[in-house]
Amino acid sequence: MENVKNLDEPSISKIKIKHAPRNTKHGMNNIKTYGERVILLLIAVVQVYPLIWLIMFSLKSNQEIFGKDPLALPQNLLWGNYARALFDGNIGRYFINSIIVTVASVIITSLLAAMASYAIARMKWKLSGTMLIVFLLGLMIPMHSTLLPLFIFLKKTQFYNTYAALILPYIGFSLPMAIFVLVGFFGTLPRELEESACLDGANIYQIFARIMLPLIKPAIATISIFTYLSCWNELMFATTFVSKQEYKTLTVGIMGMVGQYATRWGELGAGLVIATLPTVLIYISMSKQVQKSFTTGALKG
Repeated sequence: MENVKNLDEPSISKIKIKHAPRNTKHGMNNIKTYGERVILLLIAVVQVYPLIWLIMFSLKSNQEIFGKDPLALPQNLLWGNYARALFDGNIGRYFINSIIVTVASVIITSLLAAMASYAIARMKWKLSGTMLIVFLLGLMIPMHSTLLPLFIFLKKTQFYNTYAALILPYIGFSLPMAIFVLVGFFGTLPRELEESACLDGANIYQIFARIMLPLIKPAIATISIFTYLSCWNELMFATTFVSKQEYKTLTVGIMGMVGQYATRWGELGAGLVIATLPTVLIYISMSKQVQKSFTTGALKG
């Protein structure tokens, strides 16, 4: 206290004049954060705008599409384009066919890949490594090279013009990637889980169903997403192996809406919106799971 009292007025004024240094680093971090947000916002606009343009396109007539600015908003919202696409263009039936083929392919591929991967990665037998190589060779086979043999096979087995004509090839071409991902996942799981289950009296089927399958849910999500995208958007097999109207999928149906002499482009746009809608809804409802499955697959696959 005596030292404080002995301070003269000039020294006190000097103490008052001193200021704490400004935190310039914090300000730079704020600028960097705002800059990143602006860049991400611009990227989001670029990514979302084609979908918005497609919706506007589907609500226009041919005269408005070709006679005016194609980027302009529709003057009259022609919601009838969707009704004509669903009923007159038979898009509703094609949509159901695509759902049947895709859901069956995803479920069967996930189940078969999980069982095969478990046998390769967790069971000890001489040809496990050889079988993995055989499955992975499927990644090297181009789809175009299998058109003729598959066509002959489907004709002789009476599968041509059925749902199986698409489901079987989709499963065959989805299995190699699915097994590649799942084998990597199974390799990361500790073997003590199976040993404990065996000591408790569980057989191999109970271990697989009750212990292993719940642990590989992220991997199942990963391969399900890949299988869904490849089956839902596939066109080559769908146009080759199916010719009957009642079995055509959505991609073939939309392609058939393009007429030789005249095309109602608004109705075609409505069909494209209907085809795109399930993928958008899946991402919105499962965005966290989608991101988790891709990142987990990248780390463990």
